[in-house]
Amino acid sequence: MVVDLSKRLGLALGMNSVECSLNFNAITLTTICDERCITTTRDTINQSINVNLLVQIQQIINKTEATVDSTDLIDRTTLAFDELDKTVYQTWLVGIFVGASCAAFAYLNGGSWSITAVTFIAGMVAMFTRIYLSKHHFNPFITVIVTAFIASLIGATTYYFDIGNNADIAVASSVLLLVPSFPLINSFSDILKGYVNIGVGRAVFTYMLTLSACVGIVMALVLLRIQHWGF
Repeated sequence: MVVDLSKRLGLALGMNSVECSLNFNAITLTTICDERCITTTRDTINQSINVNLLVQIQQIINKTEATVDSTDLIDRTTLAFDELDKTVYQTWLVGIFVGASCAAFAYLNGGSWSITAVTFIAGMVAMFTRIYLSKHHFNPFITVIVTAFIASLIGATTYYFDIGNNADIAVASSVLLLVPSFPLINSFSDILKGYVNIGVGRAVFTYMLTLSACVGIVMALVLLRIQHWGF
């Protein structure tokens, strides 16, 4: 998508050629206009996808392509990018819905209402923690370790205080909020599309995130001195 949108925008603005090269943590863009070549490289940061921004960017590019012979096309396009709506959902709302989704998994897997309640609290608090650490630009692996630790620590209280009918469900469901951030499917997709370096980078990144989550879970279980865990 990044390569396609970059090429479409460059050609719509009058460039003769646009070439885009992607790496795991950088993007290189080369444009040719009137036999003049300009190449720039920019770092990319690890953050969640904002679909609202993607839709707005596609709309801007569609309007730019549809415009013919406009003298102020570049200025209008630049202004449109400057006025992008970057609003996101409130942190408390995201935390509540993530906690509710984890609780739903616990309930669907046979957990009692007490197990479901503990899972809701664990998922919500863990999501608040993850958002806080991400906003302060902590290392993503540290963020996953701390998030998994807090989710497992709260979920494992069902072992410690003998709450509910199956404490394993609470621990397993409370860390499910981390799963959507693991780009394993994306890594395979990148490799199939020919972006092997990005695909391999994402795959290694996914494995490191998985290891970080395991470290956080084990730390919580060791802290509470829980000797066994699992179905």
